[in-house]
Amino acid sequence: MSISRHFVLAAGGTGGHMIPAHAVAEELMARGHHVALVTDERGAKIPGIFEKAQVHMLPAGRMTGNPKSWLPAAKGILAGRAMARRLNETFRPTAVVGFGGYPAMPALLGALADGIPTAIHEQNAVLGRVNRLLASRVNAIATAYPVIERLKDSYADKVHLVGNPVREEVKALREEEFPALTDESVFRVLVTGGSQGASILSTVVPEGLSMLPLSLRRRLQVTQQCRAEDIERVRATYASMEIPADLATYFNDVPEKLGWSHLVIARAGASTLAELTCAGRPAILVPLPSAMDDHQTANVREMVEAGGARSIPQSQFTAVELAKQIQKMAIEPGALQNAAKRARACGRPDAARDMADLLESIGKAPIMNDPVKVTPPPSNLNLQGVPA
Repeated sequence: MSISRHFVLAAGGTGGHMIPAHAVAEELMARGHHVALVTDERGAKIPGIFEKAQVHMLPAGRMTGNPKSWLPAAKGILAGRAMARRLNETFRPTAVVGFGGYPAMPALLGALADGIPTAIHEQNAVLGRVNRLLASRVNAIATAYPVIERLKDSYADKVHLVGNPVREEVKALREEEFPALTDESVFRVLVTGGSQGASILSTVVPEGLSMLPLSLRRRLQVTQQCRAEDIERVRATYASMEIPADLATYFNDVPEKLGWSHLVIARAGASTLAELTCAGRPAILVPLPSAMDDHQTANVREMVEAGGARSIPQSQFTAVELAKQIQKMAIEPGALQNAAKRARACGRPDAARDMADLLESIGKAPIMNDPVKVTPPPSNLNLQGVPA
């Protein structure tokens, strides 16, 4: 006899929404439940995730500040909502959860119309646009930080702090010691920036590192992600400064590199901070100023206040300021190790487990003793399902 429930997870097509949704899906499926993903075209194209679940693409309707977008967006949302209700009819979900992004809107609206319990997960320290619109109507609000801007106090009874799920390889780092660091050992710095943020790091970081005292600079080993258009310039700069540097446009082994890093210089996306705090790595963070609602500035507050990181606004991110902040963190013996412990204290490594517990708690009874046979949607529903 098996015990199984069905859950619909809805997420927009960026890694920031999709990766946490995937981690929760894996946890639910490991418990014997069935999962269907509702997303958009970008989300369905992200490789290596949701390979064991049904994937459905719905029209989401993207509303911008241009009034000309409002009518097409409304039509798209209504069409998506109708399709989501047809999915509910065949898949019979116990609960529907939105992880942000435009595809979450029609999926949640369809669930609300059908009387299905709902939840949202907010990855950032500022409630996102779709989550703001639906927060009053869902059964539960899962957050990644203790303080969430734009989240009304009146919702407190249904708010649950769970964190942001991270990769298993990063969770494993939590059990390892901070890499040994002495006055004579190599000082390893990892620099990551993402597609929108690497250029300024490529410009400022090499010059900032060159300003460090010789006793620190001669021990440097830099690993840095760069944009393709920047990489040869950055490589030449490090070579002229005689600083050993391993550069690439993409790293597929970030957990390994994070494991031996003594300091990380990065943007402040939610996934980045979740990995830093889970592994316990001190950081200098430069929030992306163009991020929606300036949420990266809000994201860094917990880690900075705990003493695990320093934050530099991009308008003040100069080589001189970076060198000053690195010296404050690295010159004093034991300072980086202490910062690592403070960063680790902010980590929430069981986020996927806690989110799955929350979804099971709000799901409709009864638990099914035998999995419901899932009937594929009729072809005239126009659901673009991708079978597992």
